[in-house]
Amino acid sequence: MLHRRALTAAISALGLLLSGSAALAQTGKVTVVTSFAKDVTDPIKRAFEKAVPGAILEVQNRNTNAGVKFLEETRANNQVDLFWASAPDAFEVLKGKKLLQTFTPRATGIPEKVGAYPINDRDGFYFGFAASGYGIMWNERYARANRLPEPREWQDLARPVFHDHVSIAAPSRSGTTHLTIEAILQGEGWDKGWRTIKDMAGNFRQVTERSFGVPEAVNSGQVGVGIVIDFFAFSAQASGFPVKFVYPSVSTIVPANVGIVANAPNRATAEAFVEFLLSPAGQEVLLEPSIRRLPVNPAVYAKAPADYPNPFTDPRLGRLMPFDADLSESRTAAVDTLFDQLISFQLDGLKAATKTLHEVDAALARKDNPAARRLAGEARDLIAAMPIDAAQASSAEIRAAFAGGKEKGARQAELEQQWAAFGRERYAQAKQKAEEALKLAR
Repeated sequence: MLHRRALTAAISALGLLLSGSAALAQTGKVTVVTSFAKDVTDPIKRAFEKAVPGAILEVQNRNTNAGVKFLEETRANNQVDLFWASAPDAFEVLKGKKLLQTFTPRATGIPEKVGAYPINDRDGFYFGFAASGYGIMWNERYARANRLPEPREWQDLARPVFHDHVSIAAPSRSGTTHLTIEAILQGEGWDKGWRTIKDMAGNFRQVTERSFGVPEAVNSGQVGVGIVIDFFAFSAQASGFPVKFVYPSVSTIVPANVGIVANAPNRATAEAFVEFLLSPAGQEVLLEPSIRRLPVNPAVYAKAPADYPNPFTDPRLGRLMPFDADLSESRTAAVDTLFDQLISFQLDGLKAATKTLHEVDAALARKDNPAARRLAGEARDLIAAMPIDAAQASSAEIRAAFAGGKEKGARQAELEQQWAAFGRERYAQAKQKAEEALKLAR
């Protein structure tokens, strides 16, 4: 019923909003590149096409990184009108490469910030249409069957009880996971943040290639816990899955955005789509059970279910950390590659060392042994070690290595090999020390 109401309201509200605007001077096909799944795009597509007669929204689904690269590669013969994704740093990349064009929406009622983060680009190149937070989702039935406690913080997922029960998407394949990893690094600092991430990773069941693979596995009970963007959990709850979600204290709320691509072939209809997303009718569609995103227009929450999270009134969401998109953009390639080379591609070695350390902890809980505890601490330090520091991750040298081109591609491959070897060696050494500790602890 909500969907029908949104459609009806959209027709009248958007018509009033855009009456006399050039955005309605021509309609037709408008092409959007997006990382959002069909559960999100299909209801919005239907509502937009109903609200703007003659408009057709063509959706090309690509993960965020692939979408950015696609726009770069096709800029000389661009056929895309809109880019639509969750990661604000991706829009900063596009803006910096002059792949977006400015626009001034006529929407009203949208504040300047959500939490501590600006909703719209100050220069008018992209616009927040929904707010997003990052946290932990779990299946209650799975948790009861496996006697898992309710997690509250990231470090909870490093506890032995969660070993082999946690799933995450690769940040190199998922813009939302990149934001999650970057939020931890910004909130805890480079060294402590990577220690937390690796502590959790030692318990991972799998690292998936797409964001929505994680909530699907949690919903079905294939895995108990997932690190996800909030709306995956909220839409699952609305659909009847027995799942819960929590924002850890080290997390952030940032806008999901839409921007018009430079030299868009159908700019008028692209503008109409942006106006629709930001209109009250378009914002209300976000409340649908299959979407369940957080609108950026505070007035729309009056139509939301009673338990719907509201980043404009919930004190806990308001206290979440600010996010530095410029810092994130400066080291995106380094962070994503480090995660892959040290975690995604080294998961077996990391898990083996971590499992042995869990066994050491259990033995030490029964009877303390200072020598074993010292060895276990050394093993954990080996796991937490990083091949580069925060300054190097943002350095011009490493940024250039991942910028593309034949010679730079060789340097990228060299760094990847170095970082992979670093991880393999440290995890093997950690496993050896953990095994020595276990012998002493027993």
